[in-house]
Amino acid sequence: PPLFFLMKRRPPRSTLFPYTTLFRSISVMRVYQTNEIKNIALLGSAGSGKTTLAESMLFEAGVIKRKGSVEAKNTVSDYFPVELEYGYSVFPTVFHVEWNNKKLNIIDCPGSDDFVGGAITSLNVTDQAVILINGQYGPEVGTQNNFRYTEKLGKPVIFLVNQLDSDKCDFDNIIATMKDIYGSKCVQIQYPIETGSGFNALIDVLLMKKYSWKPEGGAPIIEDIPEEEMEKAMELHTALVEAAAENDEGLMEKFFESESLTEDELREGIRKGLVTRSIFPVFCVCAGKSMGVHRLMEFLGNVVPFVSEMPKLHNTRGEEITPDSNGPESVYFFKTGMEPHIGEVSYFKVMSGSIKNGDDLTNADRGSKERIGQIYACAGANRVPVEQLNAGDIGCTVKMKDVKTGNTLNGKGAEWRFDFIKYPNPKYSRAIKAANVQDTEKLMAALLKMRQEDPTWIVDQSKELRQVIVRGQGEFHLRTLKWRLENNEKLNVTFEEPRIPYRETITKKARADYRHKKQSGGSGQFGEVHLIVEPYAEGMPDPTSFTFNGQEFKMNIKSREEVSLPWGGKLVFLNSVVGGAIDARFMPAILKGIMDCMEHGPLTGSYARDVRVIVYDGKMHPVDSNELSFMLAARHAFSDAFKQAGPKILEPIYDLEVYVPADFMGDVMSDLQGRRALIMGMDSEAGYQKLSAKIPLKELASYSISLSSLTGGRASFTTKFASYELVPSDIQSKLIADHEAE
Repeated sequence: PPLFFLMKRRPPRSTLFPYTTLFRSISVMRVYQTNEIKNIALLGSAGSGKTTLAESMLFEAGVIKRKGSVEAKNTVSDYFPVELEYGYSVFPTVFHVEWNNKKLNIIDCPGSDDFVGGAITSLNVTDQAVILINGQYGPEVGTQNNFRYTEKLGKPVIFLVNQLDSDKCDFDNIIATMKDIYGSKCVQIQYPIETGSGFNALIDVLLMKKYSWKPEGGAPIIEDIPEEEMEKAMELHTALVEAAAENDEGLMEKFFESESLTEDELREGIRKGLVTRSIFPVFCVCAGKSMGVHRLMEFLGNVVPFVSEMPKLHNTRGEEITPDSNGPESVYFFKTGMEPHIGEVSYFKVMSGSIKNGDDLTNADRGSKERIGQIYACAGANRVPVEQLNAGDIGCTVKMKDVKTGNTLNGKGAEWRFDFIKYPNPKYSRAIKAANVQDTEKLMAALLKMRQEDPTWIVDQSKELRQVIVRGQGEFHLRTLKWRLENNEKLNVTFEEPRIPYRETITKKARADYRHKKQSGGSGQFGEVHLIVEPYAEGMPDPTSFTFNGQEFKMNIKSREEVSLPWGGKLVFLNSVVGGAIDARFMPAILKGIMDCMEHGPLTGSYARDVRVIVYDGKMHPVDSNELSFMLAARHAFSDAFKQAGPKILEPIYDLEVYVPADFMGDVMSDLQGRRALIMGMDSEAGYQKLSAKIPLKELASYSISLSSLTGGRASFTTKFASYELVPSDIQSKLIADHEAE
């Protein structure tokens, strides 16, 4: 129906919300300047209430007329089928609110450590972190991890204690724990008068007012602080004034003179303290009933720094890029979403300049030309058309021709690329294959498409292991991948434990020779190779002689070739043949035969490494010798010598760091010792115990499941490849026997 018809005739109440959405899409959204934009990430452990808070924020800003709930599966944030299935946030959701003539771009991040990629992506493109703390448990391992990421990226932090209406909430204990962990930088802006089922009021020591609500929530009643709370409120207010004054010399001087600051001066001091991470304000909310959310929104709108006030980002050349609306156009694509009936939705941050519908830009990563179609302000599953987005703003577009996550599009005057998002190493791996072999190609296409949505999914077609390996952040992370393949892509897949990339090497020197001779009419095949193998270490001098069974073999090195192996380690190939026993033109074929054997190790078929080979003698035939003959002779001679040279199997060892509550430390240590781990040290970090160990990759296969089971999901860990080390003799014997049987 025509727009004037909608405006003159009020629709029935039951259809009001769809019409409201229509008006929002038809109306042209105001263009916000860089100094009117704030970008905020909502972080917190699983179950801390981020999605519920996001719903309340949208409701308070008037974006939605009715709040959804996680239980009802109708929230703005969690709208993908897999999120509705599990009741967890899987992807970061971008939305915005307009508040007091300012635009707040907010990203609701997944809480589970398995989906940490979404949190890291969001922190890199926002300027402020709001970290929720579950009022039932206080700071958790997930809280610590999130704070660690903000620390690494230098992002301001606001702490928000949620679920104050829980009977398990002990607010004073939470504050004490936070001060133990984060120090005096934790400064209370609010505190609840009572927690548990009776929570309905809090004291705001910035405004020096009491906020209270009816049991069901709603608009707050704002009153003066009652006399019985005044002493505590003044004590916290004074601490807040001191913390704010420390961030500005002028404010500090005024504080010394009058021992107080105005409300505006307090805000200015807090803003400067946020930018330098010298103050971490603490707020209180009950997101489920919207208690305290409106006040939080006021603080975000009035105090949190704008994009223009934050430190500038750098491009890949190290150049500092100013978010200037009048600068050259440059857009960084940080997220890709695959949405039903739409396809790819590409989310971007405007790094410089102003982006308009129809702009022609160049992809700095792929060299292709792109035309920006319709641009949108993000609103969860919905999108609001806009005419222009300025530097620092966040938006999205659809139907891009050749743009992938991490790409940069530039206009004239800019040749920039950005690569500032660094993801953690994967922790959990599985070999994946299609139940129907004919679906293999379709499976690979689906995996590559899904990796655009979540770069922490790593897909590797391993030639060495002869498997397709999918790596992620945990068992739940990969289970989510499997669910999406089976339900969204209609692909039945199976997971298997991945093979271990063992390595083979030798521990002593050995000598062998082999003659390859074949006669089958006409020209035959003939090649004979005598060689010595020995372990190689960096910086070893070339040999001058060897002794075997009392016989000395002198070496006269004619040529030396050092091969850095693609799988690590080296092969050093020395030609010490004298008297023309083997023509020099056959040396490349001999090296090729040795390399072939290194690629398929004699013990288990694993790659071999760190071997020096000296070819010192041989024979050839003037007619029958050729490259193939010497390649086969070298392969057999090397294999025989390798097996006599004290062969050993090496296994990959990883550095492991486990962050665990102190009361679970004993169980975690016992479990690690049963996994052949070597405990390297223990330390206390930010209220948790940090356990450092070295552990074989084989023992990490199911560690994320075990650790979660032992600690009730309250621990986390990181891994990093360390080295290859010898496997115990009993395990080596089993590996060799298994390989021979196979």
